[in-house]
Amino acid sequence: MTDTVIGIIGGSGVYDIDGLQDAEWTTVGTPWGMPSDQILTGTLNGVRMAFLPRHGRGHVHTPTTVPYRANIDALKRLGVTDVFSVSACGSFREEMAPGDFVIVDQFIDRTFGRDKSFFGPGFVAHVSVAHPTCPRLGEVAETAARGAGITVHQGGTYLAMEGPQFSTLAESKLYREVWGCDVIGMTNMPEAKLAREAELCYASIAMVTDYDSWHPDHGEVDVTDIIRTAGENADKARALVKRLPDLLSPDRAPCPHGCDRALEFAILTAPDKRDPEMVKKLDAVAGRILRDA
Repeated sequence: MTDTVIGIIGGSGVYDIDGLQDAEWTTVGTPWGMPSDQILTGTLNGVRMAFLPRHGRGHVHTPTTVPYRANIDALKRLGVTDVFSVSACGSFREEMAPGDFVIVDQFIDRTFGRDKSFFGPGFVAHVSVAHPTCPRLGEVAETAARGAGITVHQGGTYLAMEGPQFSTLAESKLYREVWGCDVIGMTNMPEAKLAREAELCYASIAMVTDYDSWHPDHGEVDVTDIIRTAGENADKARALVKRLPDLLSPDRAPCPHGCDRALEFAILTAPDKRDPEMVKKLDAVAGRILRDA
């Protein structure tokens, strides 16, 4: 058994956690640079929590410049065991309306300008992301959302685009009609992949702000509408987050889906061939494996 430590990565408009006791903004350095911002740490209903604003307070990072590796590494260094990612998204489904939440369970990664792995030459690893989110945390997120009175959809495929521009109409139709995606956003990749490499359970809570550009009655994406809906969604997200500690035991058993053991058979580089500098950089992310090596 280990202690449960909940990590929240907050998206647009979600910049803190209501009711956090002994709250303190903490600076965490990593070998991958500084995370998006300081991390707000504290306790909520007896469970330790760490909150990281993905874009930084005041929204200073674009989806491309978010330091994803530093963010995940910093949460790992703080002892986080379970990560809930909260982010805004567009919807490709009539029934997934603005104001609804979607518990994402699959991704199509169309990003191209980001570092997507902690590993590389001198320390090679291949983790499986066939099922990129943790079903256990997805169920917890759904229960918390319903308890907060939020209309929530369990399961959905998230198209991760590079941004910062929104989709063309042709792209929107492709993703919806041909690829069968449900929502679209700019920030869950490579975040989900990196969380898996760091052996962190990860759930994606996508907050619908608009219908992208495919909807015949919706037209092009209007940023003012998105901002208004994002503000309403942020209030809902905070209500959801407040319910998480009561749904997760303070004493954490191993993940039944193996998220916290993702590196068990993933590392290919022999111990005597590993780049010492890479080993140092991976002290948090791959610490469990390195200690046993």
